[in-house]
Amino acid sequence: MQLARTLVRPYRSPGLPAWASELIDAVCADAGVEPPAVVRWRRRGGVHASGVTRPTIGVLSVSAGSDELDARLTLLHELAHWIGPRPHRTRRRVAHHDRAFYLRAFPLYGAHGIPDAEALAREGGRYPSSLRHAIVVGVPGASAALAARRTLLQEGRKPWRVVVAEHRVRLGREGRWTVCVTCGARVVGVQLARLRRRRTAARHVLYARA
Repeated sequence: MQLARTLVRPYRSPGLPAWASELIDAVCADAGVEPPAVVRWRRRGGVHASGVTRPTIGVLSVSAGSDELDARLTLLHELAHWIGPRPHRTRRRVAHHDRAFYLRAFPLYGAHGIPDAEALAREGGRYPSSLRHAIVVGVPGASAALAARRTLLQEGRKPWRVVVAEHRVRLGREGRWTVCVTCGARVVGVQLARLRRRRTAARHVLYARA
């Protein structure tokens, strides 16, 4: 990822661990790109880490929890964003975690100390679609991880039950929300616009998981 212009002064947080600094330099050198001009690293409460990359201004940030392996994976995840092509925003939302991204990310995880099982579990927990891409990349165990996740979702899915039988939709206000007066369900967005345009009364049923 090449930046036409660095908009901020070079800076790395004093708390940036030596291993993280070395990892940033190594990954960028292997990819043939300049490292981020600014690397912000802070400690947060809890176990898990989070991160964000802003390529247009040359900034990579990580908030690390107590789990160092998770912090390492998070940093590698952000570096996978950094070394990739700069996203071009169009009318459609930019795809940040598509197949092209994971063709960079999963090999980085494997090359820099993240076991395949850990990468699948942690990345799949945050971004379930990553498991489908992991199969294409050829990560060992990806097919089994995807099958296990689907089984878990099926087992946890409860049947629907009718809470309020079919009734006429009567719109009213509840604070800042527009709701159906009969059942209390919020009516928003496209559905609300359609109901307001209708010349005849609409009807619906309120369902909930059993």
